[in-house]
Amino acid sequence: MALYEKWQSIIEESSKSEEAQQEFWNDFCEKEQTIYEKILEANQKEVKGIIKDLAEEYEISLPYFMGFLDGINESIEVANELEKLTENDEVSLVIDFKKLYWNMLAVPAPWLFELPQWDGILSAEDRKSIQKDYNRSKTVVNESKVGRNDPCPCGSGKKYKKCCGKSK
Repeated sequence: MALYEKWQSIIEESSKSEEAQQEFWNDFCEKEQTIYEKILEANQKEVKGIIKDLAEEYEISLPYFMGFLDGINESIEVANELEKLTENDEVSLVIDFKKLYWNMLAVPAPWLFELPQWDGILSAEDRKSIQKDYNRSKTVVNESKVGRNDPCPCGSGKKYKKCCGKSK
């Protein structure tokens, strides 16, 4: 079984009960946080090495390391084909820290984007700007307004002003 498949099967296995799922995600997130603390603390823009050696360096099991790779894959310059990776393959993760911070906001993963180690990577102003841009991207703006004399969008056939646009 490939490493990525093992990672997926662990997720599936944990989802059989809510308690097991919660326990699994708490355990994984704790280990993932430790990896990010080390990377951010060292201001390590590139993580490179053999998968089994990196897993050993970060003191994490191979399937959990695949989970880490799965999580960071969208935040690196060249994404990995996770399904094809084996423990003896070399990976090079050139991290785009701004994209990584954005993706952590999207998850949302406060245990990661609130790490104090970010201070050495992105200024508070940069992080605030990224957060503002992220929040703005989630705001839905309805561009088309219904005029008073237009047909009501509810489908009643009445004019908007005589139906849903009525002041109550």
